[in-house]
Amino acid sequence: MNTLQIKGINLHYELHQQDENKPVLVLLHGFLSSSFSFRRLIPFLKEDFTILSVDLPPFGKSEKPKRFTYSYSNIAFVVTELIRSFHFTKINLIGHSMGGQICLYMAKQSPNLVDKLVLLCSSGYMKRMPKSLIYSSYLPYFHFIVKKKLAKQGVLHNLQNVVHNHALIDQDMIDGYTEPFLDNQIFMGLTRMIRHREGDLTSEDLKKIKHPALLIWGEKDRVVPISVGRKLHQDLPNSTFVSIKNTGHLVPEECPEKVYQYIKNFI
Repeated sequence: MNTLQIKGINLHYELHQQDENKPVLVLLHGFLSSSFSFRRLIPFLKEDFTILSVDLPPFGKSEKPKRFTYSYSNIAFVVTELIRSFHFTKINLIGHSMGGQICLYMAKQSPNLVDKLVLLCSSGYMKRMPKSLIYSSYLPYFHFIVKKKLAKQGVLHNLQNVVHNHALIDQDMIDGYTEPFLDNQIFMGLTRMIRHREGDLTSEDLKKIKHPALLIWGEKDRVVPISVGRKLHQDLPNSTFVSIKNTGHLVPEECPEKVYQYIKNFI
């Protein structure tokens, strides 16, 4: 298993086609997901790029320690340190949903490391959790409440919400998105994330990010509406916006070849 310990946490990653002549893409997945969400996109991308895909803590196969601070700024920091451990000096960030927000944090923290940004239905403008929920997260058995709520929703229901074309949902997809939740530690991590997540970057922060950015959105996105993408496009001074018809939130799964073409042309 590919893991590296960065600042006391073991991060799981996938590295494809390491070639110093190819531009480096770092892929960051969304909330309740893992590198699995890029399984249909990576086969296209690896023809042209060196690819590093990271499981963000507390998701996927990365460690879910109880003492880790699950804030976006800290997650962005440890991912940046992982990238530096490979001696990559200039990288392109591709983030889906929550991963897009982590990319923006990384661009803000380490502007000289990042060349370009690709945001796939990126989350944006979300505030901190309500204080009542943050205080509740300190209750001893709160992680059981988190587990019960997610179990009630179910992976199939969540997939039906993020995928526009339900015909794409097969057993492989259900199994792949279920696997991370078989480890009970994830619910402890999610509890700490409720406590630590500081909210998304403000419009003022975004306007200071000068990197070229490509925003790709599914027009049928029910999780992060296309209006959020248009607002991000307005706030990011050097951005381009494209939308894909009849596509939901999970664009890397739903139309990987189209997403690949957009990324290739942009980078």
